[in-house]
Amino acid sequence: MFDISFMELLVISVVALIVIGPERLPTVAKTLGHLYGRGRNFVYSVKTDIHNEMRMEELKKMQSTLEETVQSVENSVRQNVNQVQMTVTDGLNQQDHSANQQATPSTDTQAAPPNPATHDSATHQRHNQDKN
Repeated sequence: MFDISFMELLVISVVALIVIGPERLPTVAKTLGHLYGRGRNFVYSVKTDIHNEMRMEELKKMQSTLEETVQSVENSVRQNVNQVQMTVTDGLNQQDHSANQQATPSTDTQAAPPNPATHDSATHQRHNQDKN
């Protein structure tokens, strides 16, 4: 982290020993170690928080992209369903129209000639009635 050589550390230790004194030096060293550990933990938690925030931003972007994709697919499916419904409706309308044309007799045609089988059976029945 810091670029401190062994000689610089030795000079700092000697100055601390002279200024603080041999009685309080272990307590000060313990306090400095504790503060150093808390500082490292603080830096680690800040890094973790920043990393988590970056991941949250990425997840939000992914979520918005996914929502846009879902919306696009939903619109596409709706359009296809509407096209199929229109095609089916048009097909049914054409069938109804052609069925109506076939059911309605045209005014240009003459009456159909009598069915010979029907005519023969009716004649046969009348003939039997006359005999009785």
